[in-house]
Amino acid sequence: MKEKLELLVAEMIEKRIYLNEAVDEFEKRFIQTALSKTKGNQTKAAEVLGLHRNTLSRKITQYKLNGRR
Repeated sequence: MKEKLELLVAEMIEKRIYLNEAVDEFEKRFIQTALSKTKGNQTKAAEVLGLHRNTLSRKITQYKLNGRR
């Protein structure tokens, strides 16, 4: 896993993807996957992610996620 991450980071740097873009995209996908695994249940997804339910709700709005994939 660590090697894959290092290769991905190197590729992103070569393609001039900025840190804030990378972090936002990672967070968005992480949240979307958790929502998918919990069948859109935001309370369970927040628990899985280690977030407060209100924080997750705010991030869903921020990233314009629909709750399921």
